[in-house]
Amino acid sequence: MEMREKIAKAQRVVVKIGSALLTNDGQGLDVARIGLWVAQIAQLRSQGKEVVLVSSGSIAAGMKRLGFSSRPTQVNELQAAAAVGQMELVGVYESHFEKHGLCTAQILLTHDDLSNRRRYLNARSSLRTLLGFGVVPIINENDTVVTDEIRFGDNDTLGALVANLIEADVLIILTDQQGLFNKNPRDHQDATLISHISASDDRLESMASGGAGVLGSGGMLTKVRAARLAARSGADTLIASGREKDVIVRAASGEMLGTWLQPEHGRVAARKQWLAGHLKSRGALILDDGAVKALRQGGTSLLSVGVKDAQGTFSRGDMVICVDLHGGLVARGLVNYSVAETLKLLGQPSSSIGEILGYKGEPELIHRDDLVII
Repeated sequence: MEMREKIAKAQRVVVKIGSALLTNDGQGLDVARIGLWVAQIAQLRSQGKEVVLVSSGSIAAGMKRLGFSSRPTQVNELQAAAAVGQMELVGVYESHFEKHGLCTAQILLTHDDLSNRRRYLNARSSLRTLLGFGVVPIINENDTVVTDEIRFGDNDTLGALVANLIEADVLIILTDQQGLFNKNPRDHQDATLISHISASDDRLESMASGGAGVLGSGGMLTKVRAARLAARSGADTLIASGREKDVIVRAASGEMLGTWLQPEHGRVAARKQWLAGHLKSRGALILDDGAVKALRQGGTSLLSVGVKDAQGTFSRGDMVICVDLHGGLVARGLVNYSVAETLKLLGQPSSSIGEILGYKGEPELIHRDDLVII
């Protein structure tokens, strides 16, 4: 599929907006411009696309309200600024989205939330539910409690992790620059904008480490690394100027503006590759012949009714292997229940999960999106 057509067909989009844009380079929240971005997101929603907004700006907004003339160096002062600024930031977003009849939700995350598999699954379930209700989730780093995570550019990484989390088609990173250049345009008049490039292209790192490239300044390196993280689940990434007219709508329609960083593999293939090779197994599920056949031939989720035994010390969200009755490897996947819970569910239908465990969780032991057949 041609790239423009691929982008135009994207149904799930993550939009990340940086602090410099939101606060007009530190002058306080740019309420009017925020309204323009919100209107564009609303237009995407009217087209049936799901949108998650990852927004910086809480610390910068709080600094303005607390009277700081420069960014504080003390962690407790940064946390205080974040707490104050987050109130204003979310209030501005909510008021603008209300004008378009859209409901919003505030979600504060730390990187630990997305590296811990149990919290990862909980966060994903929450976001999927919100998107199902037509809500626009607004995500920010939980700067009021994190310590070393507070730094410029960190929300680029958060945006990529959210793209992985919800299996987004596209990550749009809005910044105060046009995109990536082959040289630093401030120092080289012959610098040219890179329109599209593979997210895994080695030239990106060499430009950053060479000293002359724009990637090493202004947080651009974090954006390149974010694109590589997003590519892990098959998402395309756009780095573009948030001051470009209708940039979000134009990008989502497939217009080639800014810099597109493309994954090597499609969404499904990339995620399956990650599941197959990047997580250590914490246990094993022994499947009956019917479950093995269903997985290999039907591409289904793994249900408890087809599991004969569970081994290991795994918890919700851990990677486990699935084997047949003879020990042959069938699949790998992220399990929805702990080993203790799984042992209670062996051979039982999904309809009995609530009664057996005392709460109603996911109907599958492993959802097909979290399962790779070996």
